[in-house]
Amino acid sequence: MRFGISLPQAGLAPEAFRNYVTRAEELGFDSAWTQEQVLGSKPHLSPLEVMTYAAAYTTRLRLGCSVFVSSLHSPAHLAKSISTVDQLSQGRVEVGFGVGGRTRMLSAFGVSPDGLVSRFTEGVRLMKECWTAPKIDFDGRFWQVHGTQMEPKPVQKPYPPIWFGGGHPNAVRRAVQYADGFFGAGLSTTEDFAAQVKVLREELRGREFPIAKRVYVTVDDDPDRARQTMSDSLDDQYGLLGSQGKLLPIAVTGTPEDCVRGVRAVVAAGAELVLLSPLRNEHEQMERLAAEVIPNI
Repeated sequence: MRFGISLPQAGLAPEAFRNYVTRAEELGFDSAWTQEQVLGSKPHLSPLEVMTYAAAYTTRLRLGCSVFVSSLHSPAHLAKSISTVDQLSQGRVEVGFGVGGRTRMLSAFGVSPDGLVSRFTEGVRLMKECWTAPKIDFDGRFWQVHGTQMEPKPVQKPYPPIWFGGGHPNAVRRAVQYADGFFGAGLSTTEDFAAQVKVLREELRGREFPIAKRVYVTVDDDPDRARQTMSDSLDDQYGLLGSQGKLLPIAVTGTPEDCVRGVRAVVAAGAELVLLSPLRNEHEQMERLAAEVIPNI
């Protein structure tokens, strides 16, 4: 079992962020993860810059994003940025990609809803080409690149581990075809995640394939207070989607014992990497998770 911790992206002061990420490494977390939100009213720092800053103050901790909505990016630019962070971190980058869906403001990115999935998969193929080919020759529907190179390549060969997110069975199947692992979303319940893992394993037919799950979590000796904290946090994070406690079933809350049971259920559903994501009081929560929850999983 491996455990990751989410990185604060809500404008934490630089010194506080340094203390958080260095402490995460001291506590033995395998990895620390960001999320991507370009547009929105909630203050949210960009994932690549946060990962780069974290890399400067750590030596072992792996650093990831779950997920980049890569269908909204230029693949060449994103490939270059990821390769750069992998170089600066000396091979500690993990990358998650997701389509993002048609509900996003695609017009802000110059992206048409037509062929969105095709754009996504083609972009992933082009990034892999940028990371591996001595000379890039790529003739796609959306991008054409011929007779050029991208240097330097990532430290990790052939490229940093690629995770796909998404809950639809087709998204799970795409992970098997194009990615190196599957990352269950924080918005999916443990039961939903178990169903996704079932689809994944049917596609894999015995092939080894890492499986991860983001878990929103609040540890508190008062279970009612834990639920209220999480409810308020999800309301803040997801707006109307999370209002009035609608999203509480996705989260793990309560006493350390309650949280142990909740995380064990996620592990039993198939997670080999659990990304623990407290949404408030991150530093205090990280300490409690490391001392009172993880040792008992």
